[in-house]
Amino acid sequence: MKNWDLLCHTVIDTLIEKLASYLTYHDWKRTEHIIKMAEYIAHQEHIPEEDILLIKTAALFHDSGFITSTSEGHKQESIRLAKIKLPEFDYTKQEIELIAGMIQATSIPQAPKTKLECILADAELEYLGTDTFKYIGNKLYQEIKHSNPNLSLEEWNEIQIKFMQAHVYHTPYCIQNRTPKKEENLELLIQQRNNFGKSE
Repeated sequence: MKNWDLLCHTVIDTLIEKLASYLTYHDWKRTEHIIKMAEYIAHQEHIPEEDILLIKTAALFHDSGFITSTSEGHKQESIRLAKIKLPEFDYTKQEIELIAGMIQATSIPQAPKTKLECILADAELEYLGTDTFKYIGNKLYQEIKHSNPNLSLEEWNEIQIKFMQAHVYHTPYCIQNRTPKKEENLELLIQQRNNFGKSE
């Protein structure tokens, strides 16, 4: 019998204890938020409960690799940690493979192949199409500045513009309910860039 509550508490407690303090974006609160969003989108997409549990599990582990790894290799490390831990909680080999696929699907650039992978990929970046975009984007900027202290706000906004122009949502729910706001957020960034150019 899978004990989701125990698994979730165990992993979140580990994240709280072991994640570096400079991870202002990839922190344990973000993991909790993505679990909730993944579950919410899955319900909107009428996914059966047993599959929603797998999606939530993948969300729980998808950034756990930051405990021991740098940004570059953290997805593979997240998959490795999931493969070690999940058999203790009665996840089958087949279920663990599905979870590994979902974790991999959150890698940038995203290329999800299955419905479940699409849901987790969208849960991770749904904030691009919400009112919290600026707040969350600033947390990511602060985190990146830890390893790249010379990154200016103008350079960061340029990175965000390019990223958002290339990004697409994968689930019908996010395409319909997040794309319009994402386009607004992108337009604001472009206006900021253009205004900055004029003020020089």
